[in-house]
Amino acid sequence: MFQLDEQSQMVGQVIRQWCQSTLAPAIPELEAGTLMPFDLMKKMAKTFGFDAMLGGAVKKRIAKLRSGDVNPDEDGGEKIGKAMGNPMMMHVVVKELSRVSPGFAMGFGVSVGLVGGALVSKGTADQIEKYGLPISTMQQIGSWCLTEPNAGSDAFGSMRTTARPLEGGGYALTGSKTFITNGPGADVFLVYAKIDRGEPPAGQGVATFIVERGMPGVTVGPPFKKMGMRDSPTSEVFFDDVKLGVEHLLGGKEKGSAGRSDTKESLGNERSGVPSMAWGIIERCYDASLQYVRDRKQFGRAIGEFQAVQLKITDLFLKLRTVENIVFRLAWMQQNNVKDVPYINASKAMAAQLAVDAALIAIQIHGGYGYMEELGIEKLARDSKLLELGAGTTDINLLAAARQLIGVTERE
Repeated sequence: MFQLDEQSQMVGQVIRQWCQSTLAPAIPELEAGTLMPFDLMKKMAKTFGFDAMLGGAVKKRIAKLRSGDVNPDEDGGEKIGKAMGNPMMMHVVVKELSRVSPGFAMGFGVSVGLVGGALVSKGTADQIEKYGLPISTMQQIGSWCLTEPNAGSDAFGSMRTTARPLEGGGYALTGSKTFITNGPGADVFLVYAKIDRGEPPAGQGVATFIVERGMPGVTVGPPFKKMGMRDSPTSEVFFDDVKLGVEHLLGGKEKGSAGRSDTKESLGNERSGVPSMAWGIIERCYDASLQYVRDRKQFGRAIGEFQAVQLKITDLFLKLRTVENIVFRLAWMQQNNVKDVPYINASKAMAAQLAVDAALIAIQIHGGYGYMEELGIEKLARDSKLLELGAGTTDINLLAAARQLIGVTERE
């Protein structure tokens, strides 16, 4: 359980080589916004056959739905992680990408894991074939649209995006979403909205809609300028009376308040991916720092001989092993269909905090060199901070875990 199998090790090695030869040289352009990462994501999927592996699982899901062999309301569909052999392999992929570019890893994970996973597990056979298959195989890019300008941690209570049922059938979608990963290049947006039939907002159910880029009324804002994750294009998305048929309603029917539980399930999947990103960040910080303290000499000897530096190295080592063990347990949970929501929430919060701390320690060890762009450690410090904000802030994740453990009813 605490050691990678041979297949996962091999995947990690080839992904690391690709990151060094292909992804790393593109970082300056990606950070500057002169190059979008989406073609590079598609190239990676083709290079390593992710499209074929994941495509096979998705097609199997479609066939089951059409044959009636599966109940779509009970079966979550083929798990993307298992389609690659075992869930740990996807964690390893995210970890290796995050060593070089946490932003690239996040964009990839949101498209394939979050949007693709939601479509494959909750969509109809036709929706999976039209949208889930091309997104899961990286032929298209997906974007997950929940957060709004006034609806962050209070995602449901403050949600103002609405879908108004039309007399002739279908819906009119109106509202805006912000901080949307992949927004500038997404082909498909998975949009969460309240069904507005005139009742008070508090009583409106939440549903999920599949919205295509280029539909009348859909506008995407320019990429945000951010502290970190600059290689992950993020924007606002606006919906102005966008006409949608029932075929654009995820699952083909309104689920009312169940749409909230679907959203929370997707959030849980997103939170499960954060420790893998933290693992990559911390591992890179540890590896770089360990080599540096062996090579860097001051006062006639390697700085690794000084106790203060040794304590920092041990601190990094413990952070690395802690997050690594978190990921192993998450992979085991996914493999065995174990639901431990408090653990997911709390471990996401801890991993994010440890990643931020590790990046700052690594900069301190490297001194002025760590503050320079060329080593890439300052980038990891900037990027890691988003792990404490996205997919629920650290406080929100810890509070959610506490309420679940205690049995306190969660407010919405």
